[in-house]
Amino acid sequence: MNLPEPGRYRHYKGQEYDVMGVARHSETEEWMVVYRPGYAMQELWVRPAEMFTEQVTLPTGEVVARFELIELDTHSLNESVTVAR
Repeated sequence: MNLPEPGRYRHYKGQEYDVMGVARHSETEEWMVVYRPGYAMQELWVRPAEMFTEQVTLPTGEVVARFELIELDTHSLNESVTVAR
């Protein structure tokens, strides 16, 4: 699974979200995507990375990405982050 990079994403229903990064669940070590709604300054949310990156089937039968990258956050990509393993 490819983990999403920081940036702006569009949900298949149309709203935009800003991905801040990814984090590990402390009990299960599952990768989680940390994001916030792009349409209002609200609290941070998390969603399992597997669910964030999955494909969904629309009522029309068309298969699309749940979240589609529309703009990379190049500032965050240049920062150095150490991940404990």
